[in-house]
Amino acid sequence: MSESRANQAHYLKAACSNCSVLELCLPIGLTDLEIERLDTLIVQRLKVRKGAALYRAGDPLRSLYAVRIGSFKTSVLSVDGREQVTGFQIPGEMLGLDAISTDQHACNAIALEDSEVCPIHFTQLEKLARELPSLQHNLNKILSREIVRDHDMLMMLGNMNSDERLAAFLLNLSQRLNTRGYSSTSFVLKMRREEIGSYLGLRLETICRGIAHLRDQRLVEISGRDVTILNMDGLKQLIAGCHRHLS
Repeated sequence: MSESRANQAHYLKAACSNCSVLELCLPIGLTDLEIERLDTLIVQRLKVRKGAALYRAGDPLRSLYAVRIGSFKTSVLSVDGREQVTGFQIPGEMLGLDAISTDQHACNAIALEDSEVCPIHFTQLEKLARELPSLQHNLNKILSREIVRDHDMLMMLGNMNSDERLAAFLLNLSQRLNTRGYSSTSFVLKMRREEIGSYLGLRLETICRGIAHLRDQRLVEISGRDVTILNMDGLKQLIAGCHRHLS
């Protein structure tokens, strides 16, 4: 290997211990030595351009992916070819968990912006998890969190009207961004309104009406993709009693 290629490989080498979302990702709670062992599974970070697929439904399971920079949507196609958005992932969250049960991905993962992920080879991860109980514990927690999110989504679709669904979505995103050190009251939506509607089970025109209703109540101001939460307590009160939590 030439010196330039060696330097490039060194530059691309992921370092979990220096990652800005370390405390939200798979290495949480691991010792420095354990993080170093996990780091050996990440050969290099993978850049994914906006609109490109990280993986598609039917692809074989090779790795799990920790989102380091950017954001993604996961989606499936209905029988008639329509896209159904199943989730949005931001830094510190994992992609690829859908493939563990069948060894192939059940959905598509598409970058909503220029993004970067840390691929973690799944077979090697399983082997290392058997040796490091703390890592296995973290993996179990991530899987459990996905189940809880699915339950919360079903509860939201079953119990909330359209305005409440939109409010719950914005609060959830606000809290997730705040956990990562960003503003909880001012942020930019990386997804299109059609994609939000698909995720919430609402038509585009219903999403637009919901945005107008939240504005009229002086709860939220949305201009293009810029969101400003004007009344956090009021937004929470709107959906009080509809669900257990938003995380």
